[in-house]
Amino acid sequence: MVRLTVSAIAPIVVSLVLGAATVFGFAPFGFSALPVLTLSGLFALWRRAASPRAAAWLGFAFGLGLFGTGVSWLYIALAMFGGMAGLLAALATALFCAYLALFPAFAGWATARLAGVDAPQRLAAAAAFWTLTEWLRTWLSMSMPWLAAGYAQTQAPLAGYAPLGGVFLVSLAAAASAALVAYIAEAFRPARRRAVVAAAALLAVWITGFALRGIEWSRPERDPVAVSLVQGNIDQDLKFEAKYREQTLAIYAELVAQAKGRLIVLPESALPMFADEVPAEFVALLRAAAQQRGGDLLMGLFFFEPRTAGEDEDHYFNSVASIGTAPTQVYRKRHLVPLGETIPAKPVVGWFIRRVLHIPLADQTPGPAFQAPFEVAGERVAVNICYEDAFGSELIGALPEATLLVNVTNDAWYGRSFAAEQHEQIAAMRAIETARPMLRSTNTGITSIIDHRGNELARLPWFTRGVLEGAIAGRTGTTPYVRSGDALAVFASLLLAGAAFALGRRRSTGPD
Repeated sequence: MVRLTVSAIAPIVVSLVLGAATVFGFAPFGFSALPVLTLSGLFALWRRAASPRAAAWLGFAFGLGLFGTGVSWLYIALAMFGGMAGLLAALATALFCAYLALFPAFAGWATARLAGVDAPQRLAAAAAFWTLTEWLRTWLSMSMPWLAAGYAQTQAPLAGYAPLGGVFLVSLAAAASAALVAYIAEAFRPARRRAVVAAAALLAVWITGFALRGIEWSRPERDPVAVSLVQGNIDQDLKFEAKYREQTLAIYAELVAQAKGRLIVLPESALPMFADEVPAEFVALLRAAAQQRGGDLLMGLFFFEPRTAGEDEDHYFNSVASIGTAPTQVYRKRHLVPLGETIPAKPVVGWFIRRVLHIPLADQTPGPAFQAPFEVAGERVAVNICYEDAFGSELIGALPEATLLVNVTNDAWYGRSFAAEQHEQIAAMRAIETARPMLRSTNTGITSIIDHRGNELARLPWFTRGVLEGAIAGRTGTTPYVRSGDALAVFASLLLAGAAFALGRRRSTGPD
C-alpha cells in the first residue's frame, strides 16, 4: 500500500503551482523572465527527486499546471462552438491537458535516469530533455506546439537565437538559463566560486542573445507595398449558417470596397462555402477591386473534390485563393487541426467523435507538403492557414523564395480567451526565425502587421469589424534556421544530454 505523506505531496503541489504560474510568461501577460524562474524551480525539484518515477510525477504536475491553465480555452471550442456536452467537453479538455503533461513527465524521468540524485549533471540533462520533449510535442499526430518556453522570449534578448535554430533553440537557451539559476541558488554558499562561474555563463547566454538580435538577416527587396487586412468579425455561431451567407458576402464586399492596399487579405474561411458555390458576380466584384489598385486579393474558402474510384470519402480542402492582376493561385492547408479538421485514429474513434462533436467540415484532406509562394502584388507570399504558423520547420519550405508571410486565421473558435494573444506571439516568432514580415488577417482578431524582427506594428481592436491599412516591405535573405530548421536545436540538446551523461559516469567511476 502506498502511503502519501506531506513530504511526498508537497513537491508535487509546488510543481503544479510552478507550471500554472509559467503561463504568465506568455502573451497576453508577457512576464518573459517568469518561465526561466519557474523552470529553475522544476529543475531544482528534479535534481533532488529520489527516483525517475518521482521526477516523472513532478514533471507531470508541472505540465498539468502549465497546460491546464494555458490551453484551457480548448473547452470553449468544444462546448460553445463544437456542440459537445459541457461535461464531456470538460473531460476531453482535461484529458488532452493530461496528454500534453506526459511530455514534461518524460523529460523528468529521462533526466533522473541520466544522472544521480543531487548531481549537478541533472540540471544540464533537465535543460536538454525539456527542449527535446518540446520539439517532440510538435511531431506526433496530436501535435500541439503551444506554450513552448521559447515563445515567451519573443520580445526578450533570448529571441536572438531564433534566426539560428528557431523557437526550440530559444527554448534551450531559456532552459539552460533556468538550470544555471537553479545551480547558482544551491551552490552560492557551499561553492561560491562555482556559483560565480555559473553566473558568468548565465550572463554570457543572455548577452549573446542580445548581440544576435542586432544582426540583420534580411534586407528589403523593394519599396513597401500597401496592404489591407480585413477583419470581418462574423459571429462564429452564424458563420456556417446557409441563411447568413448573403450577409457575409455583403460584409466582405463592403470592407473590400473600403480597402486601399495593393495586397488585400481576407481571413480563413471568410467565405464559408465551397469555391464553386461562390456567386460569379461576387468574385468579379472582388477581382475588379484588386485590379483597380493594381494588385491582388487573397481570400479564405473551401474546395470540394468528389471521391474517385476506390476511395471511401470525398475531399474537402481548407484553402486560400488569389484573384486580381496575377493569375489565380490556390493554397491548400497541409497541417490540419486534430479533432477540428482531422480525426486522429479515425477507424477506431471516428464514429464517436462524429457523434459528440459537431464542427463543420471536421474531416478534411491535407494539401501537398510543398506549395510554391504566391506571386501577387509584386511580392512572393508564403501563405499559411490558422495554426500552421505554429510549425516553423514546415513554414520554411517556401523560403528563401518568399518575401512575405501571410497567415489567415479564425480564432473566433476560442471566444474571448487568451488563445488569440498566444497565437499572435507564435506568429511573431515565425517572423523572427525567417527574418520576414508576417501579415495576419483574422475573423475576430488579432489582425495585425508584424515586422521581420517580430515587432507588432499595428493591429485592429479585438472583435470589431474593419480594415487594417499599412505598408510593409518584402524582404530577401536567408537565416541559418531557414537552411537547417530545428536541426541545430535538436543537436545542441542531444549534445548537452550526452555531456551530462559523460560527466555523470566520470563522477560515478572516479576516485572517492
